[in-house]
Amino acid sequence: MNAAFTLPPAAATAVSASDACCRLCKAFAETQTAATRVGAGEEVFLEGEEADFVYRVEEGVLMSYRMLGDGRRQVVDFHLPGEFLGLEAGVEYSLTAQAVTPAKVVALGRRRLATLAADDVRLTRDLWSATVGAYQRSQDHAAILARQSATERVAAFLLSYARRIGAVRDMTLPMSRQDMADFLGLAIHTVSRTLTHLEADGLIAARSSRQVRLMRRDRLMALCP
Repeated sequence: MNAAFTLPPAAATAVSASDACCRLCKAFAETQTAATRVGAGEEVFLEGEEADFVYRVEEGVLMSYRMLGDGRRQVVDFHLPGEFLGLEAGVEYSLTAQAVTPAKVVALGRRRLATLAADDVRLTRDLWSATVGAYQRSQDHAAILARQSATERVAAFLLSYARRIGAVRDMTLPMSRQDMADFLGLAIHTVSRTLTHLEADGLIAARSSRQVRLMRRDRLMALCP
């Protein structure tokens, strides 16, 4: 098993600070459920399977997606350490969850979680907060897709991801260009071309295909007011 992807120090601090008093995290810890390691490209659960478990990302990055009727893949979200997957309203998972990088996840049965929440109003509140957080990210994603140009979508994505991981200037993008394209509703060559244009204009510096430096955050923000 390869070493798991780790967030930059700033991001790790942000995640740990937000989880410091999380009753939901404590519920996962107290169940003593063994953590499961998944390799990059492996699925944690599949769309249409019975939604028996809620998952917490311990290490690495996951993504959730659905397959459209025409065979295209729509990436819905990227999930970072400290975040939860499988908070479904229905009895089946509405999305597939797949590891973007080598990852570690912990599962907690939905019935067990419901029993714990019934006796702990603080846990119920944290469940609500986690659900609202996922909803907010879906709203942010919808706002990105509503932007007209590829440049606006890519700029908005870079700023949004930097904010999530707490990156001020330098960041590692764990997802592939294809993952980005499927998240942004663009063709992969459009994403690559847009990143090249942003670099040529001095807004970003691509140290590699995954290492990005935000050179002119102000100008990136101006592209997606």
